[in-house]
Amino acid sequence: QRILRLAEMCRRLETEEEKVLPFYPSSLAEWEQQNARRALEQTPSEPLALALQDYVGLEQFWKRFNKAKLEEKALEKARAGLANRNQKLRGLLQQYLAGAAINQKV
Repeated sequence: QRILRLAEMCRRLETEEEKVLPFYPSSLAEWEQQNARRALEQTPSEPLALALQDYVGLEQFWKRFNKAKLEEKALEKARAGLANRNQKLRGLLQQYLAGAAINQKV
């Protein structure tokens, strides 16, 4: 139920581009894409692969979910970098102000 709710929320928050073009460009080379298509056309023989066919409908949800998680991690990393830079700038500002206060006393 939670996954279905998230899928509904995701659908509502889609951009126009995602609604019109509901797939992401592949980073695979042409020959890799052909190999993947051939592998998908074969009937799976392993039990796990057979069970996964029941969840093919959620593939789009998981793509979007993973994309959102990657963006979240990238933003966390950027925020940490900015916080570090901010801390360094604050230190430099304190050093400057301390030096300015000493110069005024002299």
